[in-house]
Amino acid sequence: MNVAAPQSTFLRMVYGCYMLAFFLYLAAPLVAAGVFAFNDSLFPALPWKGFTLDWFFGTTEPKLGMFNDRRLMEGLWNSLYIGIIVSILSVAAGTCNAFLFERKHFPGKSLLYVLMIVPLVIPGVILGISILVFASAIANGVEDSTGWDMDFLRPGTLLVVLGQFSFLVTITSLVIAARLRKFDVALEEAALNLGASRVRVLATVTLPYLLPALFSAFVVAFLVSFENFNTTLMLVGSDSPLTITMYDRMVKAGSTPVLNAVSLFLMIVSGLLALLSVVAQRGKEPASS
Repeated sequence: MNVAAPQSTFLRMVYGCYMLAFFLYLAAPLVAAGVFAFNDSLFPALPWKGFTLDWFFGTTEPKLGMFNDRRLMEGLWNSLYIGIIVSILSVAAGTCNAFLFERKHFPGKSLLYVLMIVPLVIPGVILGISILVFASAIANGVEDSTGWDMDFLRPGTLLVVLGQFSFLVTITSLVIAARLRKFDVALEEAALNLGASRVRVLATVTLPYLLPALFSAFVVAFLVSFENFNTTLMLVGSDSPLTITMYDRMVKAGSTPVLNAVSLFLMIVSGLLALLSVVAQRGKEPASS
């Protein structure tokens, strides 16, 4: 018997109503954003004035579609390459962290683990401001003493990558470490006994087992990077990613259905990537004996 489930009919009804209300609360804003992306109106609000795809493919103002909006497409491209770079770095560092915390024992390990977790609980704005102040202090100090303008430490793509990496590496480390914890070390020992080098064991035994977690960590890091706003806003330069471009557009021109179209596009892509990550994880799970 499932002791966690409500036992009486009344409690089951209350529980069912609560779950329905909870999921409606989560889904209603997303559904509304998706619906108004097709509204033939200059404002993302009722009344409904007909179905249109102009907010996706329109070529002229005032209904310039997202795929023909140069600024939005540039923001999308910036978000893509920032997300890919940050995700690759985070997965690489996260894999090293996973081996460090799961396979090694050393003084101060618990303290180092806590320090790795800290970026997750620091507000994104504070994290962004801290990185900006630290980088600017270094750049200003070097310029004052040597005259060298360290432009790469000014707000821009590099600082955005460093800012996002500072907390995404924690996420990837936890995801990969959870998978590594389940690994049977006897498989590595058997391969070593058969004459394989440690590098070959890592490449042919350990990493293939970790591959679903590596892929999932990459997807999670990419999605979090793609939608990150608070930290990115503090560190961005002229090459704004999509979230910042949407914010600037909303502040200057107000909310329009083209932003709903972008939101719907991102929801679909994010959902597909998340689904692909789940399939990859389940597809590679070892069969239970």
